[in-house]
Amino acid sequence: MKRFITTGIAASLASLPGLAAAQDAVSFEQKVNDVFASSTGWFVNLIFAPLPGTSFPWIVLWLVVAASIFTIYFGFIQLRAFGHAISLVKGDYSDPEDAGEVSHFQALTTALSGTVGLGNIAGVAVAVGIGGPGATFWMVLAGLLGMASKFTECTLGVKYRNEFPDGTVSGGPMYYMVKGFKERGLPGGKVLAVIFSIFTIGGALGGGNMFQANQAHAQIEGIVGDFSGLITGVIFAAVVFMVIVGGIKSIASVTEKVVPFMGILYVLAALVILIVNADQIGWAFGQIFAGAFTGLGVAGGFVGALIQGFKRAAFSNEAGVGSAAIAHSAVRTKEPVTEGVVSLLEPFIDTVVICTMTALVITISGVLVVDPATGNFVLNEAGTAIKTIDGSSGVGLTSAAFAAGFSWFPYVLAIAVILFAFSTMISWSYYGLKAWTYLFGEGKTTELIFKLIFCFFIIVGAAAQLGAVIDFSDAMIFAMAVVNITALYFLMPIVKREMNSYFARLKSGEIVKHVD
Repeated sequence: MKRFITTGIAASLASLPGLAAAQDAVSFEQKVNDVFASSTGWFVNLIFAPLPGTSFPWIVLWLVVAASIFTIYFGFIQLRAFGHAISLVKGDYSDPEDAGEVSHFQALTTALSGTVGLGNIAGVAVAVGIGGPGATFWMVLAGLLGMASKFTECTLGVKYRNEFPDGTVSGGPMYYMVKGFKERGLPGGKVLAVIFSIFTIGGALGGGNMFQANQAHAQIEGIVGDFSGLITGVIFAAVVFMVIVGGIKSIASVTEKVVPFMGILYVLAALVILIVNADQIGWAFGQIFAGAFTGLGVAGGFVGALIQGFKRAAFSNEAGVGSAAIAHSAVRTKEPVTEGVVSLLEPFIDTVVICTMTALVITISGVLVVDPATGNFVLNEAGTAIKTIDGSSGVGLTSAAFAAGFSWFPYVLAIAVILFAFSTMISWSYYGLKAWTYLFGEGKTTELIFKLIFCFFIIVGAAAQLGAVIDFSDAMIFAMAVVNITALYFLMPIVKREMNSYFARLKSGEIVKHVD
């Protein structure tokens, strides 16, 4: 999903190689792109179409409205249960005897590895570059609202998951669509589940796979020089396969190490810059609040800031898409609400903390200035050659902002992009796998077939330029949100019943901290 918010990012990193130098290979790629563009372009345009008279995609409004409704319906659960979420992640209420495969912390890091990434580096830069510092305010607000969407879908994911005799589990929107609709006596659950699964597989192979591979290759190539993407693809495919062949336990054991490392690495770099420029932090927050409600530059006016902020937050944290519910469903717990509460931390970490850090560094660095001639935001000539801010200049703007404090930051950025790409691929492999097994049945052979297909697409993504294919998969990811949120509206009374029961028992002392 991070692919859409950073469309064109490779242009600011490096040029991607073809599968081979031969003209027939290039022609084959072009033919594949042409076929996809002509046959699926209508679907891409439909999903990302703007509202009449605006540049605001209707899919973003769909996500933001749902998040607002869930926030009100569940009584601002993101504020009331925040402290309890931290206790759950620490393991205070965990029982190793409960059904499930991973801990609360591992489930959280697995889901975070699929969301924290290029969107935090490049997507935020584009939002601030086009919408001004004020976009940060709306981005944070959308992130806070999105916490309620995560709570809703992840609670349902655990409640309606399948638990097997060998201790493995399968869960996610496709399961709560069928079981939840049946429980409420509603028709259409099976149809929604099949459609959602198809969208998930398409999104996993494209935006969660091919794009990540070609962005990682572009970043490596920009440092070491031109070489074949096949090499990068084969190496990534081999490493990813070694991780995902072990299932969710193997994936979680990796993400619980990689996600904290890459997150801390990035946040620490931002914190150092903010500490060095501590005297400007107050001014930067002033710019954020002023830009959110007034016009700081033509593009950075109230409407521009609101659109960019909401758009980038929705594209960054995946709240409402349903993907996170698949990862959280594997948690060890007998209380579905516990994982819904844990999932509240996802948008907070992804959007409120990391995205805000990026925005503050960009604002303080001084590389973003207003062009007196147009009133639009541009990059300071001293920072980089890039001028007008667009979807292809996100990494360039972030890199320039950090380089203003640390000349060596582009190397840190390279490590971050590679780690983010790797963690996203292994998380989305699990999302795609669960959708695959829902459609074709559980079993070692069925799972192995998907894992081999997934790794093959890593090689394709690193070595080829299949832009139209990835564009289509991006649209499928957000089409997941259309199906998922439709189901959530029908099932949210069940979540409220579970929530009230859990917190009543917690308050009465029936639910207590687990003691080893």
